[in-house]
Amino acid sequence: MLAAQFMALLDVFIVNVAAPTIGTELHASGAQLQLVVAGYAITYSVLLITGARLGERFGHGRVHLAGLALFTTASLACGLAQGATELIVFRLVQGAGSAVMIPQVLSLIQRNFTGEARMKALGVYSAVLAVGAAAGQVVGGVLVGADLFGTGWRPVFLVNVPVGLVLLAVGTRVLLPGDRPTPRDRARGLDLPGLVLLGAAVSLCTVPLVLGQEEDWPLWSWLSLAAAAILFTVFCGYESRLARRGGAPLITPSVLRHPGMGLAVFRIMAVMAVNGGFLFVLTLYVQGGLGYSALRAGLSFAPTAVIFGIVGLTWRAWPASWQRLLTPAGFVITALASLGVGLALKDGGDGGVALYAAYAGVGVGLALAFSPTLTGALATVPPRHAADASGLLATVTQLGQLIGVAGFGTLFLNRLESLGPSEAYTSAEALWTCMFALAGTAAVGAVSGLVLRRR
Repeated sequence: MLAAQFMALLDVFIVNVAAPTIGTELHASGAQLQLVVAGYAITYSVLLITGARLGERFGHGRVHLAGLALFTTASLACGLAQGATELIVFRLVQGAGSAVMIPQVLSLIQRNFTGEARMKALGVYSAVLAVGAAAGQVVGGVLVGADLFGTGWRPVFLVNVPVGLVLLAVGTRVLLPGDRPTPRDRARGLDLPGLVLLGAAVSLCTVPLVLGQEEDWPLWSWLSLAAAAILFTVFCGYESRLARRGGAPLITPSVLRHPGMGLAVFRIMAVMAVNGGFLFVLTLYVQGGLGYSALRAGLSFAPTAVIFGIVGLTWRAWPASWQRLLTPAGFVITALASLGVGLALKDGGDGGVALYAAYAGVGVGLALAFSPTLTGALATVPPRHAADASGLLATVTQLGQLIGVAGFGTLFLNRLESLGPSEAYTSAEALWTCMFALAGTAAVGAVSGLVLRRR
């Protein structure tokens, strides 16, 4: 199951490096490229909690394999797509497959491990998240740069097909624990009205963020954002009323009231927004502004990938007196390193050694801001809330990623257009603006604990 988790995470980030090549070969606009990256996250984030609920009703192992089959099929379709619109549609389907497949991993960890064993299992899970997210950039660059049999960007999707088939063959022969739902689990509803409200709110927020810049921010884009805010308010009210009536809301208020969960939700969303925006914007810059090949662009993120993975695997072994400070320190390091990346590239050059030091700093900061937050939030959640808690945090992870790509990607493209033609120096100025905004977001994450914990 962790192998499938790794593959799905790899696919989220592997597309970043392939995006410029996809744009060239499919004649895709900047907005279409954002939808290729963000479309996956839209269906993934909206359907994650429903995927967790399906696992409760029909068995986590069975639902995991069903999602894996859908993901593998959609990956094949993405690899064979002949146009940008086709690719966006298949990415939406691919995200739905992940939403059914991925929540079962956390749910099984929550239900089958306790105490120190659960902490260790969550540590491995967090490490897989860290390594998969960071390694996607490097693997994407290698696959696109290799141009296997003249297929260009297509192997970034097609590589999932043989891996998925092997995992399906193994998965059907593995007896997964806890795969017999109780009558109580089967009786829980799926909260379809809540799903529709959340899906509509996310879509109405994402589409204008992605398309508004290209369309010069028409009236409909502002009306859409206002409607998204209204629908999200309606969603929150509906979920609260459903919980009071004894129903099964998509997001259970009692889970949000669990000690530390509100702060964890905010911090995870912030760190994933920074992560998604940083990788997307920087990939566009180094390939478009600096003229890097996909292979060189992917390999340039190696320090971030390596450090992210090392920190994600080892932070629990660090001194106990450090543990409570790791997350705010991670946000501070991320903010400073983001500014370092912007400064290193501000003059339009390649940044030299200082750039790679800043990349490594981003890897350290993101890992410290994310892994301890996720592990701490889930370590004390009771098993009866396992599916809801895992679905909630997985949803927040993807929503943060989606907001980062849409928001910071739009800022970069808008700034680039206002500065003039896409030359190295003007691209560097647009990048500096984005790095400054990313650093500000990370700084908010650093101080969030002071405000939210007091409240």
